[in-house]
Amino acid sequence: MTSFPPICYLNSNDGSGYIAAGQGPSFTLCSIEELPLLDQFLISHRGKYIFGYLSYALQSHITQSAYVGVQRLPLAYFWVCPEVGEIVSDELTLVQGSDYKLLEDLYSQLRTAEALTLPEFTPSLSQAEYLARIDTIKSLIQRGDLYETNFCFNYTLNDLNLRDPFSLYQRVNERTKAPFSALLCLDHIWLACGSPERFLKKTGNTLISQPIKGTAPRHQDPSLDASSKTALLNSPKERSENVMIVDLVRNDLSKIALSGTVNVEELFGIYSFPTVHQMISTVSCKMDQCLPFSEILKATFPMGSMTGAPKRNALRFMNSMEPFTRELYSGSVGYFTPEGDFDFNVVIRSLEYYPKERLLQCGVGSAITIEADAAQEYEECQLKIERLIH
Repeated sequence: MTSFPPICYLNSNDGSGYIAAGQGPSFTLCSIEELPLLDQFLISHRGKYIFGYLSYALQSHITQSAYVGVQRLPLAYFWVCPEVGEIVSDELTLVQGSDYKLLEDLYSQLRTAEALTLPEFTPSLSQAEYLARIDTIKSLIQRGDLYETNFCFNYTLNDLNLRDPFSLYQRVNERTKAPFSALLCLDHIWLACGSPERFLKKTGNTLISQPIKGTAPRHQDPSLDASSKTALLNSPKERSENVMIVDLVRNDLSKIALSGTVNVEELFGIYSFPTVHQMISTVSCKMDQCLPFSEILKATFPMGSMTGAPKRNALRFMNSMEPFTRELYSGSVGYFTPEGDFDFNVVIRSLEYYPKERLLQCGVGSAITIEADAAQEYEECQLKIERLIH
């Protein structure tokens, strides 16, 4: 396996983004008790761009217990990249460091790599097993333990020796063209992410979250495609799922918001991507700019769209029912600006490669409510990742 410098590429697929590379000062979060140390790290490097990830296992601050399952990754990892380039209108400008050629070469490789061809993945659940677990979840909803939850499973490829992260990323990005696309390349993880969803963005004293709930297929026939889009907008089931998560996000933000500032800026927005239409809402609030990042995380992470309501129960039940350990899937990748603002995605529609284990995995899930049809939920999961794993 070829060695690569630490890399983070954030691609909005509209000609803008960031590319960061090189080893700099870093912070590894290994326990919830160390969250104040993360705040100290961010404060000590204010004035620099900082990139990194949040693992789904960071949910343990909500459940008050260790996340079950084998954890390959730390709870979070952030580093000050010595070289950072900003991309505007497909033009690269150095904004941190001095090695423009390094970033230019990486950017060229990212844009010209051939998409990776992969063999067949193995699911962690058969269709029959999946249907049975959805029935169990609906019984929990029926008795009042849950209102809505996000149930996930995964697909894997074992003993896979990948040459480079660029062809892996190209495979994902060619098929998704998503606004929160990311490549993360570290010693212990290569993440190729085609996410359409933003977790949380801070600009000044404003926070916004943009949860996705509601999916419909794209069609080549324009009339069929328009009908699919309209059906998504008018679906009582999809609107119910979306508004439940919007309410959850409103509640999360209210814990840290200045009084009276939580606002739903857009409800049931329909956005189109290469393979799916999605229902996306936007919730915002104002906050005290001195609030530590750890306090923001404690109020909002994991994101509502990947958990459910009530959040604590959704986490507890899904931890015991899902057939795999979520790592970066359902976590987040993003960056801090020199001014202390930040932007983080939701890691979905992604391939995670663990170089030391030669393991590639792809997680997928959907929202389950009392109205969910198990067979349709299974088909929705296939729709979301079909082009990633086939």
